[in-house]
Amino acid sequence: MQKVLTVSETLVEGLPLLHRGKVRDVYRVGEQQLLLVATDRLSAFDCILPTPIKYKGAVLTSLSDFWFNRLEHLTEHHLLTADFEKMPEAVRRNENLRGRSMLVRRTTVFPVECVVRGYLEGSGWKDYQRNGKICGHELPEGLKQCSKLPTPIFTPSTKAAAGHDENISEIEFIKIVGENTAAKLRAIALKIYDEAYQYALTRGIIIADTKFEFGLDEKGDILLIDEVLTPDSSRFWSAKTYSPGKSQPSFDKQFVREYLETLDWNKEPPAPELPINIAEATTQRYLQAYELLTGKRL
Repeated sequence: MQKVLTVSETLVEGLPLLHRGKVRDVYRVGEQQLLLVATDRLSAFDCILPTPIKYKGAVLTSLSDFWFNRLEHLTEHHLLTADFEKMPEAVRRNENLRGRSMLVRRTTVFPVECVVRGYLEGSGWKDYQRNGKICGHELPEGLKQCSKLPTPIFTPSTKAAAGHDENISEIEFIKIVGENTAAKLRAIALKIYDEAYQYALTRGIIIADTKFEFGLDEKGDILLIDEVLTPDSSRFWSAKTYSPGKSQPSFDKQFVREYLETLDWNKEPPAPELPINIAEATTQRYLQAYELLTGKRL
């Protein structure tokens, strides 16, 4: 396994910092490129936790690199390189950026999350229990927690800069991005999910749900951006142990969410520290997801 420093925050001399997100630090590289640095920060319930997760940034970067390349026949994407040796000199001078950096094309980002659900869990399960629907999709009666849906559904959400993302209907989605763009994003997201889902099954993983982000390049073309099918943006379950009717053991940050649910915490900042055993177990889940999906060790 490659040695990767644990990093909670970065500062790259010579590159303007544009944005420090929940997980990524974003720098401008010239006029048309960005440097995305995946830190080891962990966000849960839209709050940044004070405890970094070792190897997390490396897993997010390497797994996104894997998926961008595997799925590029389906859609264009923003990734130029994740090879540290091909980065600008200002990046290569910072060894703590190795393994966690992507040089990407700059886009105008759509202010929505394109969520695809194949199974009933999380906020979708809560919505279904309330009214039998998710984002306006009527579902059959009698479904259990983590039931496989008859067909994957597209359930967009707002993309909140701060606070909590919120599920929206496809009508609201159309109002935000326009009818033609909404149809394109929906079709691309469902197509990517289907192909990734089928591949992951061959590796023993169920992709229960995931979220994608898209942006427009300078020519007006839609690009897949940010991260793709990582433990931060997806629910990964073991196909071998899957059993509907209860919460599933996962290879993603759901493990942390479930721990946090046991605490007397109102899910508003400041978030609590994670015990060492919870942080280490989370690292192992992220690494296992990467290794199962790619067939490689980090």
